[in-house]
Amino acid sequence: MIGLDLLGYIAGVLTTLAYLPQVLKILRHKGTKDISLGMYVMLCTGIGCWILYGIGLRSSPIILANAVTLALAGIILVAKIRNG
Repeated sequence: MIGLDLLGYIAGVLTTLAYLPQVLKILRHKGTKDISLGMYVMLCTGIGCWILYGIGLRSSPIILANAVTLALAGIILVAKIRNG
C-alpha cells in the first residue's frame, strides 16, 4: 500500500501544481476574460466531491491533493466572479 500512496502523492502534486501557472497569471494580470465560469463552478464542485470521497476512504493522498487543488481552483473561481 505504501507504493500506491506514493504514486497517489506524486499524481496529486503534479496535477495540483498544474493550476499554479494559471493562478499566478490571473493574480498578476487580473484577467479572467477567457476563463469559463461554468467550468470552474463544476470543477470546484467535483473537487469537493473528491475530498469527501477521500475522507470516506481515509486516503490522505486524495484528501490533501484535492484540498490544495480546490484552494487554487477556488482562487481562479473567485477572481472570475469578481472580474466578470
